Amino acid sequence: MSTYLQSFAARFASLDAASLQRLDALYSEAVIFQDPLHRIHGLTALRAYFARLYANATDIRYDIHATDEVRPGQGYLRWTLHFRHPRLAGGRSVSVEGCSHLCWDERVYFHQDYFDAGALLYEQLPVLGGVIGWLKGRLA
Repeated sequence: MSTYLQSFAARFASLDAASLQRLDALYSEAVIFQDPLHRIHGLTALRAYFARLYANATDIRYDIHATDEVRPGQGYLRWTLHFRHPRLAGGRSVSVEGCSHLCWDERVYFHQDYFDAGALLYEQLPVLGGVIGWLKGRLA
């Protein structure tokens, strides 16, 4: 198991609204961060993204389940994100499984998250969530 990935995972999972300055130690200035909903270029933009995330959601927590370094400087994290948002799921806690692909030298310069955007967002919306749940039931 990669010492770098274990360290990154622990430091990333401990981030909160008051500690976003620690992103500078985790990510390079030219980082590319991508997920199903965003594509962000640069550390300044990444800081702004996380500031908005922590301003709009509460009880944000990442449980890291596994790390895997596939070759030096490249690996994966498997995680569960837990959070609350006043406009999603009636303010109840939402949990989403995901995986992050990371590339690094001294700091991470590429971070791509893979998760079900429907489970994170669309299924949690009051009207749309009901429609998606109904569709899933019909397709199953």
